[in-house]
Amino acid sequence: MESVRKGLRSGDIEKDTYERLTCAACGEQLGTENDPDELNTIRFCPSCDREWKKVG
Repeated sequence: MESVRKGLRSGDIEKDTYERLTCAACGEQLGTENDPDELNTIRFCPSCDREWKKVG
């Protein structure tokens, strides 16, 4: 699993005009999993099950 920044740089993730993250392969908006015990947030694509982590 790579970070959201690496996904944006490599073209796997795109931002629209409202700063929403979308999967470049499917065009679906990314969902969010937030585990209260972890420092990072997991962003995932509901269609293709790819995941990226956002630290901070």
